[in-house]
Amino acid sequence: MFLPQEIIRKKRDGGVMTAEEIQFFVHGITDNSVTEGQIAAFAMAVFFNDMTMDERVAFTLAMRDSGEVLDWRSLNLPGPVVDKHSTGGVGDVVSLLLGPMIAACGGFVPMISGRGLGHTGGTLDKFDAIPGYVTTPDNALFRKVVREVGVAIIGQTASLAPSDKRFYSIRDTTATVESVAMITGSILSKKLSAGLDALVMDVKVGTGAFMPTYDKSVELAESIVGVGNGAGMMTSAILTDMNESLAPYAGNALEVRGAMDYLSGRSRPARLHEVTMALCAEMLVLGKLAATETEARAKLQTALDSGQAAERFSRMVAALGGPADLMEQPDRHLERAPVVVPAPALKAGYAAGCDCRGVGLAVVSLGGGRRRPADAIDFAVGLTELVGLGEQVAVGQPLAMVHARTQEAAQQAVREIQAAYQISDIAPVINPVVYRSIRP
Repeated sequence: MFLPQEIIRKKRDGGVMTAEEIQFFVHGITDNSVTEGQIAAFAMAVFFNDMTMDERVAFTLAMRDSGEVLDWRSLNLPGPVVDKHSTGGVGDVVSLLLGPMIAACGGFVPMISGRGLGHTGGTLDKFDAIPGYVTTPDNALFRKVVREVGVAIIGQTASLAPSDKRFYSIRDTTATVESVAMITGSILSKKLSAGLDALVMDVKVGTGAFMPTYDKSVELAESIVGVGNGAGMMTSAILTDMNESLAPYAGNALEVRGAMDYLSGRSRPARLHEVTMALCAEMLVLGKLAATETEARAKLQTALDSGQAAERFSRMVAALGGPADLMEQPDRHLERAPVVVPAPALKAGYAAGCDCRGVGLAVVSLGGGRRRPADAIDFAVGLTELVGLGEQVAVGQPLAMVHARTQEAAQQAVREIQAAYQISDIAPVINPVVYRSIRP
């Protein structure tokens, strides 16, 4: 029999908790036998004294086991069950492309995604912009769509890793979110409960990233790779750039349109394409669907060029209740903002820097994100034609087009976009889009 306060004391004094102590404490988080005060004290002790790799693995597995763990083996799927997770950013529409592309290459992607947080967009909010699409199907439908289409992108179900939900809300209100050990457990407990064979993690770096510095992003990536593999799931991570919006557009319905333009081949923005291909290729190699990265990229390009990836997207949307003709008739189904105005550059020069977080917050203030969890989202609003870093602009040339509900909201966003960009006389040195891969 353990006492919660003794486990907290051990961690407070810099000791190492046993797997049994961690299991006991996490069990108490789930069934409310450990109080909110005790959880907060535990989180603060971990924040200051950290966890060893063994503690991190035990903590992650205990949170995974606090709820249901999906099992795909009974479906006898003819390919691996794989997924990717991103630490979040602006204009990051990768999930909408990657799921269908991997499915077209023989993988199965049961993607359980989240809503937007702060300045970052949420994959689930993007799908909510599609009328009829059910983001919370029952388990039977979820399994059916994964089996038949190869990909289903849905929302967090209450039955998966419930301890994380309670633990996260307490961390959020006690200034203990930024611990790499606890972030690792939070992300991986949910991914492990999805029953994956392999996971690729997209860890963002830059002004729009969740982690404040490059070194912190590397630390998180290394922790996730170590703990994921330690918990029995093939895991690797890729560090990608978030010093500017990943796609030249941001906002929910606008990103759905952009995703369909990408899949259909109408428009494939270079930065978005590079990150998507890097993550997809890593998934195919981890899932043993390709022997090398070169082979993986060739398969992915074929999936795009043949229209198979686009077809998987259409089938998934229809199977989850959305319109069957969304690809062909986006204007019939996706809302458009009534006010569209340019955000003109105030001086001439090169786009030398971007406060990417500021760009994301401009979308939030237009109504395209949430300030509080209960806020409703305006799916139509956002930004398009965002100028890329390194591009030359003339005075008055648009830095972006603002899609707004009202003229007043539009003018506010124009000011926020102008403030987010640094225009300089000298062409800047451009960051790579993919920094490095971290493998076990």
